[in-house]
Amino acid sequence: MGTKRQKNIWRSEINDIIRGACGGFLFGIPLLYTMEVWWIGSGAKPQLMMMAIALMFIVVFLLNQIEGFRKRRYTRLAYQAVMDTVEAIAIGLACSAFVLLLLRELTLETSLKESLGKIIFESVPFAIGVALANQLLGDSENNNTEGKATDQLNDATKNKGGELHATFADLSATLIGATVIAFNIAPTDEIPMLAAAASPPWQLAMIATSLLISYGIVFQAGFSDQQKRRQQKGIFQRPSSETIMSYLVSLLAGAFMLWFFQKLTFSDPWTMWLDHTLMLGLPATIGGAAGRLAI
Repeated sequence: MGTKRQKNIWRSEINDIIRGACGGFLFGIPLLYTMEVWWIGSGAKPQLMMMAIALMFIVVFLLNQIEGFRKRRYTRLAYQAVMDTVEAIAIGLACSAFVLLLLRELTLETSLKESLGKIIFESVPFAIGVALANQLLGDSENNNTEGKATDQLNDATKNKGGELHATFADLSATLIGATVIAFNIAPTDEIPMLAAAASPPWQLAMIATSLLISYGIVFQAGFSDQQKRRQQKGIFQRPSSETIMSYLVSLLAGAFMLWFFQKLTFSDPWTMWLDHTLMLGLPATIGGAAGRLAI
């Protein structure tokens, strides 16, 4: 009995961390593709770093008092909000450091001061996204129970032509979400600069990371009727196939945006198209996942 309860506690804690990390990616990924923030972090003095951490702590603490990233709020005591704030900031620091490593903005040659500056300044939107995870995209459990009768009434309609409709809705939502994010990043100079530094192993890591984050946001983090999405029928009804197909659609949206803003032309080699598209694929995939949560 005690062992089972311990497992449930650890499972709940892991789910909370995944939910917080996914909220951080949804909120903070665009700023990670902004070189001005890299430059500010690179030259930041220790006093400025401490000020950024202090301001981040205050904002995240206030947000945790309202909702936070945990599924259950047993008490509203201040010390619990403080603990959640420390954990949210830690998640933000870890996620931003991971993505900066993936983008090759942090390497073994990067000095400790420069690395800390980049990580701290990039972690601010991540930590805020962690604290906003439930507030923005929380699972509407109450709506699920109230809407069971409506879902049962709609089952007959869904079964008739629902698979094609559900697939079209997913792909459309993915395309819209990916296009919105890619539209904001594609015209910048960050994509060519990052693509030039990415070797094939890092490109493979970028693909794997994009797929894992997309899967986590839609099927693991507990956002927006997650159980309903798992049961949704469609041509690509399995979480794995839906994630892969949505990733390909996001890549297509990213490639189109790069062409639209003349960052790529049809005279460019296919390897250049691949490098740039994969680099833009990460934020585009996160945008596509957010789009699927909206339907």
